[in-house]
Amino acid sequence: MGELQLKDLYTGFRDPEVIQGYAKLIEEEAKKLPNLINIMEVCGGHTHTIMKYGLQQLLPENINFLHGPGCPVCIMPKERIDHAYILAMQEDVILVTLGDMIKVPGSKGSLQDARARGADVRFVYSPLDTLKIAKENQDKKVIFFAIGFETTTPMTAALLDVVIKQGIENILFHINHVTVPEAMELLLSDEECSIDAFLGPSHVSVISGSQIYKKFPHEYKKPVVVAGFEPVDVMESIAMVVKQFVEKRSELEVQYKRAVNHEGNLKAQALNEKYFEKAQKFRFRGLGDIPNSGLKLRDEYNKYNAEVLYEELLKSEPIEDHKLCICGDILKGKATPPQCSIFGTACKPSTPMGSCMVSSEGACAAYYKYGKLL
Repeated sequence: MGELQLKDLYTGFRDPEVIQGYAKLIEEEAKKLPNLINIMEVCGGHTHTIMKYGLQQLLPENINFLHGPGCPVCIMPKERIDHAYILAMQEDVILVTLGDMIKVPGSKGSLQDARARGADVRFVYSPLDTLKIAKENQDKKVIFFAIGFETTTPMTAALLDVVIKQGIENILFHINHVTVPEAMELLLSDEECSIDAFLGPSHVSVISGSQIYKKFPHEYKKPVVVAGFEPVDVMESIAMVVKQFVEKRSELEVQYKRAVNHEGNLKAQALNEKYFEKAQKFRFRGLGDIPNSGLKLRDEYNKYNAEVLYEELLKSEPIEDHKLCICGDILKGKATPPQCSIFGTACKPSTPMGSCMVSSEGACAAYYKYGKLL
């Protein structure tokens, strides 16, 4: 047997014959449905899979996708981006963050703009890369601007754990970690909500377990299928959702059983619990304040908390998005990118006006990249 290659982990899950097979299965089952089903894929990763592989075009007309608020860059409000910008502009600070965050515009500009104005802003693929930056720049304060849902939170906790154990004095944290279920509940509380079922992000459940979605089938009567991100994963998950509707069931099911169980990663959860606690609220871009949806450092770690140490510089008043940008409605599943008047014209990846166009997981970026606009 040869050495295992990365492609071996996904090749079979992109098999055209398997995808077509699921398309035929869904088409036959969907004939039994009395009404259209709106399925929200919560995570932007699913949105990109759907767009990249043309999955919507393979489905019957009574199966429709709604795009959700599960992109950590897309939901970051302008005032939090302004925090990053202000911190980056301090003379003795190196600001470190993940990927696309550097391009999202706040009211003062993006982190990319801050860098053009002389700020030392760096992006890393792993939070632990911050350690090397701090050790090489001991005369600077290195602030890690932490973002992401349940998936990335343990990596930030692991970084803080190493910082404490190694006695590193020049790394601080600005925490912007948020959680998925509270955002889903907010969407369902809207009287205009048309969501019938959810595809749950599998990478979130690798950490938190499938258990975090159990209230949705039981309390809200909305089926949830925890889905992987390959096209076969998504198609199988759609088939599972349709089967539930045909059989008049509302249940929590896991399609991505190769990595997700009910309890999740208990070691990662314990690390999160050690360093973080629920914040009273977190403001999602376009969705507003969502109670208990954010995390913050526990008070005993305030010496590492940039929000506490730079409190006088950082404002929390909401900052409105551009009047023409409808990212908020897109994140709520109420609109699609082509319905935005500036999509693909004034707002493009090279000149983004909204966060959904900036992020590699954003719905607007997916439609622009795979919607024949390039």
